[in-house]
Amino acid sequence: MRTRTSVVAAAGLLALTTGCGAADMTRQASPFANAQGTKSLTLSVQSWVGAQANVAVAKYLLERELGYRVDTVQIDEVPAWDALSQGRVDALLEDWGHPEEEQRYVKDKKTIVNAGDLGVTGHIGWYVPTYFAEQHPDVTDWKNLNKYADRFRTPESGGKGQLMDGSPSYVTNDKALVKNLDLDYKVVFAGSEAAQITQIKQFAKEKKPFLTYWYSPQWLFKRVPMTEVKLPAYKEGCDADPAKVACAYPHTPLQKYLNADFAKDGGAAASFLKKFQWTTEDQNEVSLMIAEQKLTPEEAAKRWADSHESTWKQWLS
Repeated sequence: MRTRTSVVAAAGLLALTTGCGAADMTRQASPFANAQGTKSLTLSVQSWVGAQANVAVAKYLLERELGYRVDTVQIDEVPAWDALSQGRVDALLEDWGHPEEEQRYVKDKKTIVNAGDLGVTGHIGWYVPTYFAEQHPDVTDWKNLNKYADRFRTPESGGKGQLMDGSPSYVTNDKALVKNLDLDYKVVFAGSEAAQITQIKQFAKEKKPFLTYWYSPQWLFKRVPMTEVKLPAYKEGCDADPAKVACAYPHTPLQKYLNADFAKDGGAAASFLKKFQWTTEDQNEVSLMIAEQKLTPEEAAKRWADSHESTWKQWLS
């Protein structure tokens, strides 16, 4: 979705499934990025729908209220930091925690600056459908997962239980967790957030048990209630060595980052993005409109903005 996390699908799939229309700019610079002297900027779009919601609303208001030309490009999580440092994009509005990149670009090179909290706290975890947890309450303790491994078995997982992850490009501790907690499971990648959602919905429709890597905030919880499996408690530093991780994922206040030159010279746009802060409920409201109601990001942003003027007016002051 992320402190050493989650969540990023293929750019082409995003364009096909959401109508965002963001180009795959992993290897290409946007003509609007770092465009000094012009009222234009480029926002990096992560592939999960919550990140799309942030960008949709920011883009809509920057264009409508401040008269900017806003370009959007989709880049995977770690390459987005490289692009931001190089000025190929001006802002990243939802980061789930990349300490190595933060050390390199914010603290050492000083080419990126932290633009503050998004206002949303992210959390990754393992989840089972609530209908299964109600029938088997002890499944919510990781120590009992092996007892249910055969119930979570799929053709893709072979003789083991399946732990479904999203895209291989997401940063996840799951393979290490399965190994270090001695669980009879295999991590199987759905390929993207969209593919994972499709599979979860299908399992739920058939009332089948499943175990999945998932995260909040996420609109899908409103459609498919899920209950978190308690992993060993997270303690600061317990995930420092990726190969030895044997603890839960942390709760992470999601951060915004700006290219350092843009933060200094970006004028009203940079000021707006620093002040951009909303709630989990706000993000989920827009995400639901994009992913479930099939509104375009612009339509969803307009609908949200029309009913939340008191919130976004503060970002313009």
